[in-house]
Amino acid sequence: MADNLEIEEFEQAGSGASTTFPMQCSAIKKNGFAVLKGRPCKVVETSTSKTGKHGHAKVHMVGIDIFNGKKYEEICPSTHNMDVPVIKRSEYSLMDITDDNYVSLLLHDGSERNDLQLPTSEIGVNLRKAFDDGKDIVVAIIGAMDEEQIISFKESNK
Repeated sequence: MADNLEIEEFEQAGSGASTTFPMQCSAIKKNGFAVLKGRPCKVVETSTSKTGKHGHAKVHMVGIDIFNGKKYEEICPSTHNMDVPVIKRSEYSLMDITDDNYVSLLLHDGSERNDLQLPTSEIGVNLRKAFDDGKDIVVAIIGAMDEEQIISFKESNK
């Protein structure tokens, strides 16, 4: 009976951690983070309307997408929950920039990472220039909701 048991093999198993967590709308303040229209945003403005004759107080939230800079707005009853993205910020040493604008980063454990693309914004242009000038550079990466992007860089002080 025990001889015919099949062994299942899994290629990859995630940690199961969620990319967001719930928070009451009225608790999300300016300079906090919230998911607006399905995108991770930094909240730049909040205002609360008074309770109406038949309803709840409403929170009007305006946020800027942390990856593409677009402005999003949402109105939510103050007692309801909204998703808040789990934001991860990390810094790595820049090893190389390829011809197709992918960066090679040295991770803290000594391994290499090659899956991030150079931003097309002014940061990317300045980063490429600093790298071409032969400077040792540390890049800052922000990650949320399974997206990551280089947001800044500085010269390494070795």
